[in-house]
Amino acid sequence: MVNVIVAGKLHPSGRALLNSASSLNVRFIDEISEESYVPFIHEADALLLRTQPMTLPTITKAKNLKIVSRHGVGYDAVDLDALNERGIALAVCGDVNSYSVAEHACMMILAAFKRAIKGDASVRRGPWGWRNSLESQDLRGRNLLIMGYGRIGRHTAEMMRGFHMNIRAFDPFLKTQGRPAGDVEPVKNLVDALAWADVITVSAPKSDKPMLAQAEFDKMKDGVIIVNTSRGGIVDEAALVSALKSGKVGAAGLDVFETEPLAKSSPLKEFDQVILSPHIAGVTEGASERMAIGSAQNIIDFFDNAIDPSLLVNWQSLAHV
Repeated sequence: MVNVIVAGKLHPSGRALLNSASSLNVRFIDEISEESYVPFIHEADALLLRTQPMTLPTITKAKNLKIVSRHGVGYDAVDLDALNERGIALAVCGDVNSYSVAEHACMMILAAFKRAIKGDASVRRGPWGWRNSLESQDLRGRNLLIMGYGRIGRHTAEMMRGFHMNIRAFDPFLKTQGRPAGDVEPVKNLVDALAWADVITVSAPKSDKPMLAQAEFDKMKDGVIIVNTSRGGIVDEAALVSALKSGKVGAAGLDVFETEPLAKSSPLKEFDQVILSPHIAGVTEGASERMAIGSAQNIIDFFDNAIDPSLLVNWQSLAHV
């Protein structure tokens, strides 16, 4: 029997798939913390991991572990080097939530342009006359810069094209790999693009420094809208707060933060033109079911020697073990 630990509450469809595999002995742990699954990690051949960390001390205790299957596509909280050292596979889901994240980004763009929070407050608490301030803006003919033109960025462009926006995309990595076909204009000079954009949405992976920091904000036009549905830290929060105070940034939509949950004292909560959500862009009911099924299927396929190599993050490292 293959011993499987499911660390974190799993959609019923994923649980059913694992339970239907006669070769698996599955332990479900609903709590989402590293501490909750560590006492059992020594017996696991496979670990299905939600959003909690997996650090070196935990991996050291995992004497029998052969695969970690992430419930999603990101693996920032997993010590990949430690897995590679032990020859443990790391699998991720395929394209299960890119449309969900793109829809959320579009929602935030619309809500920011239309000042949805302020409009709602004017009806609930007044004044009704806020409508005469003309803060709500049209999207048609405005300039949208997409930073990161992978699946999410491309879906966002497809959706927002229906609002007749002018769309450009910045992705230096894809530029070297061969940019996907399409009619979205690639950005050749980021400085010029920052000054051109009326709204900037970020859908890029995290690097060792923010993509949008003080130097980038200084180059933007006054009143620009910022949307981030990718990773906390890609947008420098201190610089963003300063830009909101000065009016350089007119509104923002943020689904991710440098520290999560967002601190009660965060100054981002002070702005009624900032839409906040708790890292839920990819956590819809449908996406959750697809991720549960995908992460469970990866474990089943791995032990059947049938897993899709493109879903193994570290397959090259495993080849040398």
